Amino acid sequence: MAWIIVIVCVVLALSFYTRMKARAEADRLSPDAGQALLDFGRAFPSEAIRAIHSTRNDQAYFVRLHDGKAGFMASHGTHFVCHLIEPGRVQVTTTESGRGLKVHFSELAHLDGDFEFRSGEIAAEVALWLLGSFQPRSEFTPQA
Repeated sequence: MAWIIVIVCVVLALSFYTRMKARAEADRLSPDAGQALLDFGRAFPSEAIRAIHSTRNDQAYFVRLHDGKAGFMASHGTHFVCHLIEPGRVQVTTTESGRGLKVHFSELAHLDGDFEFRSGEIAAEVALWLLGSFQPRSEFTPQA
C-alpha cells in the first residue's frame, strides 16, 4: 500500500514540475510592457515617455514622447528593437479591419508591417503620434 502512495506522489510531483516549467518558459518568451519601457529607456535615456500602446499580440509597442516625437519597439524574444521616429519619416494607412495600421518606416524598412490594436480608437491615436500631429488638450489650455 505504501508503494502506491509513493508512486502517486511522484507522478503528481512530476506533473506539477512540468506544468510549472512550461509556464515559466512561456513567461520568459512573452514580451512585457515593463521590459519594453526599460529597453527604450536604455536606448534613448533623454526621451521621456508620455504614453504607450501595444499591438493586439503584444509583439510591438508604440510610444508617445514628451516633445511630440514617437517611438517604436518590436519584440525579438526577450529584448526589444527600439526606434525613435521623427515626424515625416513614416507612412501610415489603416488596415481593412479599422483596428490596425500599415506602417512603412522610411529609414528601417525591415520593421514595416501591419499592426493590429485592441480598438480603432487606439489605432487612430497611434496614427496621430506617428504623423506628428497629436496636440492634447489640457484643462489649462484656453478654448478657442
